[in-house]
Amino acid sequence: MAKGRVTIDSEQCKGCSNCISVCPTKILYLDKENMNSWGYYPAAVTDMEKCVGCANCAMMCPDICIKVERLDKEEDK
Repeated sequence: MAKGRVTIDSEQCKGCSNCISVCPTKILYLDKENMNSWGYYPAAVTDMEKCVGCANCAMMCPDICIKVERLDKEEDK
């Protein structure tokens, strides 16, 4: 199975949760313990190991705060 790495710019995230609704592995959530300087609870990742690198989250982000990298099989090891 493919692997990925999600990077979220939490300072730019407005907590819209669009990314959460489209994640097939349900690894994204709103981090209610860390508010950014704009007063929003940003999205965060629970278990990066479960990321399949589909980039659905990045495509749905209206503020372009999410970057997804697909990892090669050699990098996974």
